[in-house]
Amino acid sequence: MKANVSSILLGVRDLARSKQFYTEGLGWKIKDDYGISVFFESDGGSLVGFYGREGLAGQVGADPEGSGFSGLVLTYVVRSEARVDEIIAEAEKAGATILKPAGALPWGGYGGSFADPDGYIWSLGYSDQGTDQPYAE
Repeated sequence: MKANVSSILLGVRDLARSKQFYTEGLGWKIKDDYGISVFFESDGGSLVGFYGREGLAGQVGADPEGSGFSGLVLTYVVRSEARVDEIIAEAEKAGATILKPAGALPWGGYGGSFADPDGYIWSLGYSDQGTDQPYAE
């Protein structure tokens, strides 16, 4: 198995609310909307899609009532501290819960984090210390 993620599927409690958060709040573009699931334009990265939480849990044989920190963090690396600040502000305006305001990180980078309406955690980061960063933009 290769170290690659073909797609990221997130089980959400309210598909309409999640679509609104990501499209109107963060500017994502819908690629395919199947009613029970929605997929977004990838812009060269991994395909991201949402399913109803119960339906997705059923597909993988899991309990849909998970709670607490899942151990999953989605990381988004950008090319400037200013872009980290912009995205954190966009997310907050769209209704995200800011978990860690943007600022200096212990390892020398700059970043912050937020949770979307379903509690999925996004970690935003910037560092000028590496040349092979996995930049999202």
